[in-house]
Amino acid sequence: MSEANGGAPTAATGSVRRSRDVPRLVERAREGDPRAVARLITLVESGDEVLPAIAAALAPYGGQAQVVGLTGSPGVGKSTTTNELVRSLRARGHRVGVLAIDPSSPFTGGAILGDRVRMQDHATDPGVYIRSMSSRGHLGGLSAATPQAVRVLEGAGCDVVLVETVGVGQAEVEVASLADTTLVLLAPGMGDAIQAVKAGILEIADIFVVNKADRDGADATVRDIQGMIALGERGPGQWRPQVVRSVAARGEGIDDIAGAIDKHRGWLVEHDELRRRREARAAAEIEAIALGVLRARIGSLRDGTQLSVLAAEVAAGATDPYAAANTLLTHLTR
Repeated sequence: MSEANGGAPTAATGSVRRSRDVPRLVERAREGDPRAVARLITLVESGDEVLPAIAAALAPYGGQAQVVGLTGSPGVGKSTTTNELVRSLRARGHRVGVLAIDPSSPFTGGAILGDRVRMQDHATDPGVYIRSMSSRGHLGGLSAATPQAVRVLEGAGCDVVLVETVGVGQAEVEVASLADTTLVLLAPGMGDAIQAVKAGILEIADIFVVNKADRDGADATVRDIQGMIALGERGPGQWRPQVVRSVAARGEGIDDIAGAIDKHRGWLVEHDELRRRREARAAAEIEAIALGVLRARIGSLRDGTQLSVLAAEVAAGATDPYAAANTLLTHLTR
């Protein structure tokens, strides 16, 4: 029964209504309404059917923010550093968005919200928007919805977006493909320098931050990282990763981090690397969306006859799996 006839709204009716609401939501987000920003990110996270409409409405505002990724092993002080970096950026007059990717709750799948709890200093600042997002088991240290959430914050007028990842590991280097500038945080006495090499983190860092630099072993950690950087092969004009010391818990070294970010931004612009990185990011996102659509279509075929017929032919030796896959793709892309 349709809503017009007095019945409950159907799923299709609800989707149409939400699509119509998107332009107004984006307009409110542009005006600085945090509830509109929250609603848009929630729709993005849930993979709602209006996601294409949201992406279309936000497209004119894309690429306007500097995206900075922060990653590092648990316990190195990522959240404290992010908190202090927000303070420094606000003092410079920036409007700041923070996406803190939290581990998923094993019970609800939602974010545990630890990062937002630690950033209450900025809770009443209208120039700061902080959102905890669940990784939902997604490999790479980010949530699958993070790129679109960044676009929401850009649309909301944030000129700097900080993306803090769950942790770091061999699979958790996606932040480098999302960010304009990637910070890798290390701490003395944690074996992070060696771990950075094992996990391939050395290759993704634009800036190394040795946090908790008041601890024993800080000098050795700095030397180890500088030595590894020196061994790397770089052509003329290529960026040489910076190494910055900080004690984020006391606010020390934060302005140095901000200065290193500014320096890297200048290099990106001067060498046309910013455009190249963003185009590579867009290409990866387009590919991911296209593959997602194909996977969904293939899934819908499992209950139909096309895939079953092809599977039977392969099992019987009437055709091979590559030919069957090509037939399936031809059918899917008509």
